[in-house]
Amino acid sequence: MSTTARQADTRWLPALLVANLVCQVGIVVTGGLVRVTGSGLGCPTWPQCVPGSYVPTVEQEEGFHKIIEFGNRTLTGVLSVVALALLWALWRYARHRRDLILGTVGVLVGIAAQAIVGGISVRTGLNPWIVGFHFTASMVLVAISAWLVWRARQPAGPTNSLLHPFVSRASWAVVAVLGVVLVLGTVVTGSGPHSGDAETPARTGFDPRTISWLHADAVMLLVGLVVAVWIGARIASRSEIPGRAWGVVLAVTLAQGLVGYTQYLTNLPEVLVVTHMLMAALLVVAVTRAMVLSRTPSPRTPESRTAESGVR
Repeated sequence: MSTTARQADTRWLPALLVANLVCQVGIVVTGGLVRVTGSGLGCPTWPQCVPGSYVPTVEQEEGFHKIIEFGNRTLTGVLSVVALALLWALWRYARHRRDLILGTVGVLVGIAAQAIVGGISVRTGLNPWIVGFHFTASMVLVAISAWLVWRARQPAGPTNSLLHPFVSRASWAVVAVLGVVLVLGTVVTGSGPHSGDAETPARTGFDPRTISWLHADAVMLLVGLVVAVWIGARIASRSEIPGRAWGVVLAVTLAQGLVGYTQYLTNLPEVLVVTHMLMAALLVVAVTRAMVLSRTPSPRTPESRTAESGVR
């Protein structure tokens, strides 16, 4: 294959990387729709929708819930096709980027694992802890997919932090606290009215008000850390890029906090619950992006720069 033809083909790689990320965020939203509409058991068994059929049947009593739940299940196939296409393209046109190939393999393994976890959640009557793990695992896949998008724009090989060492450590604290916030968010949802099934709601047993305020306390800690990293990135960085990236994180964090408090004060309307889930995924994307952009490739020889170029 000529160099010109290869370059033309590699132009599809960024689009596939973004498509993979969009799909991972999208299934978080559709999962939220399943939850707030009480459609989690619209297909009451797994892997079949109903005994004897992998698709909804006219005789089912679940009404429109079966369509919503089956549609969400079907998206797993879409995610798999996109991830497989990305893996093929990387193997065909960017085989030197083993980091991206391994990341994509991780996404594929995660998709398969998520399908099984989703099946377990159905088999256990939407156990809130299983459902919470299902959401948290989705956030991990969103993070990996976002990392693929922005890491692909950098050359392969080692990277150095652009931040002051203290600020760099604080940025990892943001990642850790964000993980805590996400987990507590699933516990809040598992303790509230949107259990995922309208007929037999499952709850954690925790007091919703108490767990909501615990979640809010973790969010306040997250906001403080993000502000600190943003300021540190602006005044103690070897580039302007990290400061701008962490500014985006701060904006998304504040917007997410506003949505969270609004939904709490307005008795958890469905549209705000789904928006809150979407914003959670976007916050994971923003933090992952900032972490990648806070590092720069280590100096390489001219030959290695050519061999380990980014995906453009």
